[in-house]
Amino acid sequence: MLASGREDNFARTNDVTWSALGTNENNSMPLGNGDMALNVWTERNGDIVLLLAKSDAWSENGQLLKLGRVRVKLTPNPFVSAVSFRQTLQLESGDIQLRSGHNTVHIWADANHPVVHLEVQTAQPVELTARSELWRTKTQHLEPKAVAEAGFFEFGNDPDGLTFDPDTVLPPRNNQVCWCHFNSRSIYPMVFEKEHLESLLAKYPDPILHRCFGVTMKGEGLVSTDSQTLKSAAAARSWRLDLYALTRQTNTPEAWQTALREEIQSVDAVKLKKAWTAHQQWWTDFWNRSWIHLTGTEQAAKVSQGYIMQRYMTACAGRGTQPVKFNGSLFTVGHDLPEGVTSSQKDWDPDYRTWGACFWNQNSRLLYWPLLATGDSDLLAPWFNMYVQALPLLKERTRQYFHHDGAACLETMYFWGLPNINDFGWNNPGVDLESEWMRYHFQGGLEVLAQMLDYFDYTQDVAFARSSLLPLADAVVTFYDQHWSRGSDGKILFAPSQSIETYQRTAVNPTPDIAGLMSTLPRLLSLPSGLASPAQREAWAKELKDLPPIPIGVTAKGKLPPGGRGDPDGTPTILPAQKYDGTKNAENPELYTVFPYGLYGVGKADLELARNTYRTRLFHMSHCWGQDGFEAALLGLTEEAKRVVTDELTFYGGQQFRWFWRKSDWTPDMDDGGSGMMTLQFMLMQCDQKRIQLLPAWPREWTADFKLHAPYQTTVEGHVEQGKVTKLKVTPSVRAKDVIVLEPAG
Repeated sequence: MLASGREDNFARTNDVTWSALGTNENNSMPLGNGDMALNVWTERNGDIVLLLAKSDAWSENGQLLKLGRVRVKLTPNPFVSAVSFRQTLQLESGDIQLRSGHNTVHIWADANHPVVHLEVQTAQPVELTARSELWRTKTQHLEPKAVAEAGFFEFGNDPDGLTFDPDTVLPPRNNQVCWCHFNSRSIYPMVFEKEHLESLLAKYPDPILHRCFGVTMKGEGLVSTDSQTLKSAAAARSWRLDLYALTRQTNTPEAWQTALREEIQSVDAVKLKKAWTAHQQWWTDFWNRSWIHLTGTEQAAKVSQGYIMQRYMTACAGRGTQPVKFNGSLFTVGHDLPEGVTSSQKDWDPDYRTWGACFWNQNSRLLYWPLLATGDSDLLAPWFNMYVQALPLLKERTRQYFHHDGAACLETMYFWGLPNINDFGWNNPGVDLESEWMRYHFQGGLEVLAQMLDYFDYTQDVAFARSSLLPLADAVVTFYDQHWSRGSDGKILFAPSQSIETYQRTAVNPTPDIAGLMSTLPRLLSLPSGLASPAQREAWAKELKDLPPIPIGVTAKGKLPPGGRGDPDGTPTILPAQKYDGTKNAENPELYTVFPYGLYGVGKADLELARNTYRTRLFHMSHCWGQDGFEAALLGLTEEAKRVVTDELTFYGGQQFRWFWRKSDWTPDMDDGGSGMMTLQFMLMQCDQKRIQLLPAWPREWTADFKLHAPYQTTVEGHVEQGKVTKLKVTPSVRAKDVIVLEPAG
């Protein structure tokens, strides 16, 4: 019997059930085990379709590809014309069930192994046919003008266009069907060469070349009728289809297939019943780590369901080798296009997504911040690991380009750390990026450092501090210390620079970067003794002393404030930089002082200054990378936070599974859901060092059951109704003295 906790039950109340067969990929539901994920849908003829993905399926062009599609046909079909048909996504156990009377199909991606199981039980004997459907069947070349339209942002302005290689279908063996994508070439050397780093190629092996990823499909009683099809030898009332995935760098597809056969033997050594029990336990443990469940109003219930769905989708795709892609995660869908037709925003194949394959810090970070309060360390790990693993290359890049120490973590980067060539410039003779949007956009490294410091505060994980936090801190902080000169006042003069993407080229002393250093340096200095050397602490203290002040002045909505500090006749606000020009994007860099760097907020000094800054911000933005929701919550603006979190977590997309969030960058827009999670968490609980504030921006009419994680290995659990907290449980109990319950507005 599996242990079932409160959030396991809360998850169950949000299960999704459909009562009719679907039509196409827009009627899919998401499944995943953290690395291997799939969209599952039915079609009018009763076919079951599985669109498979994997977190590390990177092509020769650095594009994250799907593994392929599998169509399962039952004959006669028990679901066509069935009045009682039900298709249910069971959140509490991470599986999908199709049911009509005594006919069931059970689909699940094993939480502990790289395999998807499809189990069929029918009242009457049926035949089963499973066929792989591949759309990358021929070599394809796009001319330069077509590349950007096809979603390959990284190859915009490429004078040579782009070539795409086909998949490989291997001969069937032992009634197993197998296919893969094998990278016989790689963009990796070209990226180094175009960015003047070819001398480093021998030191940093190519992670793309000979990468091979794909699937083997098999099932007892199924025989291969050709290289892509399995079919039952006779009708039966019970069938099982298993799909195994592997990514590995090998010399040939055949060598990859051998490795996958060994993996299959290992997976099959665990009996299915035991694997299912362990799978259920993983999901039970996951849901019991943390929960927020809202009632009280219809609006609150919808917000609650959106929160749970975002967390579920992150779990389905968030435990792989690489982080979750903000622009669609592993759940992008599409369909086969006519020969000669290229994907575009009007019509696309399953591999398509706008804004390409790079990781954009500004967007991706928002998926990961809320995982601190949910206690999802396993989902945070790929995000942190990407930056730590890239550090050696980034440090050498800095030495070669700028002749000093440290590392700059750029806004857009491949998973190995370098920016894409479109941002760098295809014929750039220098070392600064040609893209003015990204040229001096370094502050993302400071934000990842802030996340790591929070993670250490929450977990007190000394091993993590030594292996990840301190190496990143040393590299990023050193870069900021050495990259710019000191002015006549002895302070660091951050110029040339930019303030996020919004104020480019002429920005001097950008507020996000200064705030990031003002926030992280004192926290580094307060780390336990023994974690940092005396020399490091001395350098950090000096750099903190050398920082210029946060720019403060006056502003009026719709017009630029003066540069510099202070105007006694106006409303004081925080400025985006000491000096700056016109806007180029829709961001409010001055509010980075509130989030992510926490210099202002509820219970902190100068709250009205920060609130004035929020009220007079130029850009109001509730979706994608917009920060309105959690900034409002952190400033105690309850009604504003309530409005925005409702907008964020009900920003339904156009597919039947409406929590595939509406397209800002692509669908599902995962940073929108991450922002919504964070807003709701901050409305309910805010932590500052050891202080835990409950209800800092909580609507009195919303009822909540919650369990959230807090610093110093603490969990806070309770019930909120009519602005009162009951059933409060703080673990360990000694931390209860640090909890402050605030009075909700209204």
